[in-house]
Amino acid sequence: MRILSKLLPASKRMLVISSIGIVALLAFASVILFHATQKEIVLAENGKDRKIDTHADTVLELLDEVGIEVGEHDVLSHDESEEIADGMKIEYKKANKIVVSIDGKEKMYYTVADTVGDFLAEQELTVSEHDSLSHQKKEKIKDGLSLSITQAFELTINDGGKEVKAWSTGGSVEDVLQSSSITLTELDKIKPALDESVTKDTSISIIRIEKKKEEVTETVEYQTETRKDSSLEKGKEKVIAAGEEGTVVKTYEVTYENGKPVKREVLKKDVTKESKNRILAVGTKEPQNLVTLSSGSGKEFTMTASAFTAYCNGCSGYTATGINLKANPNVKVIAVDPNVIPLGTRVWVEGYGEAVAGDTGGHIRGNRIDIHVPSKADAYSWGVRKVKVKIID
Repeated sequence: MRILSKLLPASKRMLVISSIGIVALLAFASVILFHATQKEIVLAENGKDRKIDTHADTVLELLDEVGIEVGEHDVLSHDESEEIADGMKIEYKKANKIVVSIDGKEKMYYTVADTVGDFLAEQELTVSEHDSLSHQKKEKIKDGLSLSITQAFELTINDGGKEVKAWSTGGSVEDVLQSSSITLTELDKIKPALDESVTKDTSISIIRIEKKKEEVTETVEYQTETRKDSSLEKGKEKVIAAGEEGTVVKTYEVTYENGKPVKREVLKKDVTKESKNRILAVGTKEPQNLVTLSSGSGKEFTMTASAFTAYCNGCSGYTATGINLKANPNVKVIAVDPNVIPLGTRVWVEGYGEAVAGDTGGHIRGNRIDIHVPSKADAYSWGVRKVKVKIID
């Protein structure tokens, strides 16, 4: 400027200064006009807002300006040919690629959904509470996401006779039981085995086994013991001692399957009362013709009768009248007091039959007799009793 002022006259210098001012003014005015004619819009790109001042006339020009190329699956809130207006908000979402595997079958999707749950709803893909989903529904979608869905199938479990429905996406029998909150004891039986894989055709059966100890009081039957009795006529019987039943407490281990007893095993027996045999006297005496015996004209006595054998202590086996009792064990002989019944007299004794008065005894006095029987057991069986004695001859 100093050089120009030296070279040019004053009038020309003023003209040059004016021209420069005009140019600067015009440039400033152009800048002001440029900014004044810009439109302010909001571009929401993948959910993030940013303000843009633009001279673009259409949405497409704006996108070119910011370097956005709208793909086939992307979402744009306005038509690309729509004119830009001041204050406009344009939303753009770039689609993400997702590979979805349903029960092993893959399919590719493009989506602008924000979350896995939004994507499933968008594509009307139903995932039940029993299905297996590889990602949480609230998880954000990322490009290239691999989403796996395993659809559950219904199984029937026969649990101890009770039918239970269960859902499974595969795995083992044990996995199904765990997901259904079904537990087994060490005794329970299950089919198929816990480590076997399940399919939609698998049927699971559980046999519930329980073992219990049970005490049972049982009756012990008495036995019948028979004894020969020569004082009873053959064919007749007499109860000497009534039998008594005993009792025993048995402890069983009872095995139940699904609530029903299938096995009983005796663990121990405790006899709480011993049984007592029933003793029965069986008559061996041959029947007598009582009419004949009682038709005699002799005397009749009521006497005390005991019994003896040929094998008593100090006995020789021979009677006072010389009868060999050991050689004739079944002979009917009675010991008498000769002052009451003479030796050799034939008599009939009630309960004993026809006999001969063939012996005496130191304790046989008055109305007392001793009858001969074959054995000590017979003597004990006879005991001591009151009998009628009739003189035959």
